[in-house]
Amino acid sequence: MFDFRYYVATIAGLFLMLAVGILLGVGVSGRGVLEGAERDRLEGEIAELREEADAAGTEVEDLERRQEAAADFVESAYPVLADGRLAGKRVGVVVLGPADQNALPFVERAIESDAGGSVARMRALELPLRVDAIEAEIDARTELGGYAGEEQLANVGRDLGRELVTGGETPLWDALEGELVEERSGAMADPLDALVVIRSAEPQAGPTSRFLAGLYQGLNSTGVPVVGVEPTRVEQSAIPVFQDYGLSTVDGIDEELGQLATVLLLAGANPGDYGIRDTAEDGILPPIEPA
Repeated sequence: MFDFRYYVATIAGLFLMLAVGILLGVGVSGRGVLEGAERDRLEGEIAELREEADAAGTEVEDLERRQEAAADFVESAYPVLADGRLAGKRVGVVVLGPADQNALPFVERAIESDAGGSVARMRALELPLRVDAIEAEIDARTELGGYAGEEQLANVGRDLGRELVTGGETPLWDALEGELVEERSGAMADPLDALVVIRSAEPQAGPTSRFLAGLYQGLNSTGVPVVGVEPTRVEQSAIPVFQDYGLSTVDGIDEELGQLATVLLLAGANPGDYGIRDTAEDGILPPIEPA
């Protein structure tokens, strides 16, 4: 959640700088001697700045109290609102990079412990891609000849995304999993009802970027809810990239608010971008239907 104390300090600091600027300006003007009227005017301006700083501080303190009340409400209401939302649902997780402990445990707990669903399979992909190894695996299988060549990496990513969701026969995963995946759980047999995407690796370029673009497109083409999530604090957000490819997004998966938004989206709530950052174009939470 936002820390409004930061904004209090910022606002107060700005007003103080203005006041100091006025005094400094006076000190270097003319002979440095103020007429009575000019002194009164400047003292009035400083008094007004102090009043505005006090008012801003009061407003932010009020917002801070509201924030704390909202957080308390969500913390107490979350177990009831999430309970059973994903009962019987098979959810997959794909991590783009190492299996990030800042996000993955919260996703798994929200799906299984809180909402009654199951994480049917998880795949953490090694990035950047080992392109030569992937191409060698494809070249060794005549049935995959249509995927040969670096220019086909977007198509490889697209069809891997579709196979990950639909399950069943998965020739591309069967061929490439050993070169793509650094951590996995769950079998590929059954179809998924929804999927979560986490990016823990740095933004990618070149062949890996093209592969990921295809992967996002493939996941989004399956018709199941696909939600890109990340923790409250990240060095570089992946949410704009997820948005570019039509995925729903949630920031703050490490908070109850983000977990509830994720559960609702996976259960079929209105797709969109939710959370507390500027990228949350559709608000904090999707509309909540009765369970």
